[in-house]
Parts: sequence; C-alpha cells; structure tokens
Amino acid sequence: MKTSKAPLMMAAIAAMALASCSQDEPVSVNQGRAIDFRSAMDSRATETNNANLASIKAAAFMGDQLFFPVMDFDKGSDGFFTSATEYYWPGDDTELSFYAYSPANPGGTVTINADEKTMTDFSPATDLADQVDFITANATGKKSLNEASGVPLTFNHQLSQIEVRAKSDNTVYTFAISGVRIGEPVSKASYDFATSAWTPATDKAIYTDTYDQAKTLSSDPVSVMGNGGNAMLLPQQLVAWDPQNDASNSQQGAYLSVLLNVATAETGVQVYPFPSDGQCQWAAIPIDTKWEAGKKYIYTLDLTHGAGYVDPHDPEPGTPVLGGPIKFTVDVVDWVATPSALPMPTT
Repeated sequence: MKTSKAPLMMAAIAAMALASCSQDEPVSVNQGRAIDFRSAMDSRATETNNANLASIKAAAFMGDQLFFPVMDFDKGSDGFFTSATEYYWPGDDTELSFYAYSPANPGGTVTINADEKTMTDFSPATDLADQVDFITANATGKKSLNEASGVPLTFNHQLSQIEVRAKSDNTVYTFAISGVRIGEPVSKASYDFATSAWTPATDKAIYTDTYDQAKTLSSDPVSVMGNGGNAMLLPQQLVAWDPQNDASNSQQGAYLSVLLNVATAETGVQVYPFPSDGQCQWAAIPIDTKWEAGKKYIYTLDLTHGAGYVDPHDPEPGTPVLGGPIKFTVDVVDWVATPSALPMPTT
C-alpha cells in the first residue's frame, strides 16, 4: 500500500476534491494505494509494444471536471505505470475517466482539459528515421475495481504503418534500388482524444529515404525501406497521381517511387536512367489506397514486366521507364532468278 509522502501534496488533492464537488455531495479522498495503470497493446502494428513501452502521459476527469492534468506515468519493475506525484482514488467509489497517450511529444500540440481534448497540427517527421508510433487509450476506473489491480489501458495505434517491398522475376534485366519515396500524402492533421478521429489539413509532403548499398531484386520480395525503417503516416484516403494527364503532378497526387538503376543482365548495359552514367533515377507508380489507423500496409512492387514511370520531380516526368517488349516485323523478300549464261571453254 502506498501512503502519502508529501503533506502539501495531499492538501492540494483534498482542496481539488472539494472544488470538484461543489455542486454535489462531498467526496472523500482515499488514502490507500495511488492511482496507477497497467498497459496492453493492440497487436496490429509492432513499432510500440508491451515490451518497449516504458512511459505514458495520462490525465483524469471526474465527470466533466479535470481531476488531474496530463502527467508522466513510468513503468516500474512490478509492471505498473505510476506517477511521481501520487493522486488517490475518491473514497466514495466515484468513477474517474482517463485519457492516455505515448510518446510524450508525438509531434503536435496536445491540449487535454475540461473544454478540449485534442492534439492540433500533428505532422509526421520528414525523416523516416525520426517518425514515431502514436498510441492512445481511453478508460474508466474506480477504487473498488482498480485500486489493487490498476486501471487497464488498451492502447491503439493511431497512425498507418507503410512498408514498400520490391521483386522481379525478369532474368533479362538487373534492377538495383537505392532509396524509397512516399509522395504527396496529407502531412498534417488534428486528433480528437475523445472520438479517436483525425481531421486532416490540406498540407502534403514527400517522405524520402536513400542508402548507399543498393538492393538488387530477385524473385523473393525484399524491403526497400532504408535505415529509418517503415513509415508512420496519417490515416487518409489517397488520391492517385495521374502520370498521363498530370505528369508534373500539379495536383499533388499520391505515388510510390524507388531510386532505380536498370541494366541488361548479360552485358551490363544501363537502360535506366536514360543517360548511361551509372547513376540512379526515381521510378514511380500512382497509389490510391485508403490508409486506416492501426493498420500496416505492405506494397510489393513487381518489376518483372515493367518499372513504372519517371518520377514527377525528375526530367521527363510520366515517361514509362521501360517500353513494351522489343519485337520485330519481318518481311521476307522472294528470291528473284537472274539468268546468266556462261559458255564453257574448249581446249
């Protein structure tokens, strides 16, 4: 059982309890175990899980009134998440409601109070290596049920996880990839902790990751994400880039792109990029997926029969990277007999 360690803190708690019940019957403050949490994770993504979740932020409400503001709760050796400043359960078994999230600085401005429970202007980091999983949980609890066992918080992933893979069964060409780009998804939104809903803005971004060691494709799909790992991006309905009618992508349509080098397998002659300079160039395809929160999307690019279009930000955007298969038309000319008389010599 945890007991009070700071008389001043307990006096503040008591004063807060009295203020919160000015229109109702007085609620006594329990001096038993402090409010703590035990966490569980939804299993659909793996960037944050029960093993690596070490700290959360949480706020509590008594009805519509703030019981305690957003505070840090850290995981102890007993598996419970506790705060340095201890708040205790109301002794009359009044139910409290809780709003929790992680990480502490998810990338937007968090406001949780009696009037608002939002995160505004959230934007995933431009660098994939700096993007973080954003998880939230809502719960209720009271002394009789949760004093000993802790409040169970089941966190849900509120972003979409994106992975790009690639493969090729083509034995005529060698495809080598040195980077990945996720082009023009919505990049800013506000989040409502009460409804778990996103409200997207109109801002869009291009997320790029490149690496020095190229990945040569085979029939087995391989991840072409870089050292930054998979992307963590906003849930949304993508609107696809139109390479035929908007090659330069003035409408900011969504696409995937890989930094590509294509050469003939037998002779090593480079066929993409078009100038045979040994370098790479982006090759893109449009996408129009609906990304949902808590889901991982794995795109497998199959370059067996083609390699998409020149990226909208490169010269000659929208041009097919490879044309159709090389083929011939054959016209066989009939033999024409040309008589020639050759007299045989005589001795």
